[in-house]
Amino acid sequence: MESKSLGRAVLYGVIAIFLLAIVSSFIFSLLLKFTSVQESSLQYVMTSISFLSIFIGGFITGGNGKEKGWMIGGATGLAYSLIIFLFQYLGYDSLFSLEQIIYHICYILTAMMGGILGVNIVGGTSKA
Repeated sequence: MESKSLGRAVLYGVIAIFLLAIVSSFIFSLLLKFTSVQESSLQYVMTSISFLSIFIGGFITGGNGKEKGWMIGGATGLAYSLIIFLFQYLGYDSLFSLEQIIYHICYILTAMMGGILGVNIVGGTSKA
């Protein structure tokens, strides 16, 4: 696999993750604004949605990359974590806490699983 297609596949996955995050954040903000639901009651749902978004991003990366799903899925998770880290560090002058480090390691592993599944379901090479 050439690095140009690897980079493009990772970019598609990261864009998908952020688009899903924006859409889900908008939906949750509407729920919080117009219903009596409290933010604390949505904590586990929001965490699940974030893991699902990371998995879908890895899946898209694997489908576009067509091989080495673990590697490009991991690169997608790593790119996502790096963007979040830079935003937090440069914007808020704060490093990751231990809890955030654990979450981001799990995000990378989840993206890897999505990448593996994406390669095997969508991007498998044909022998025709």
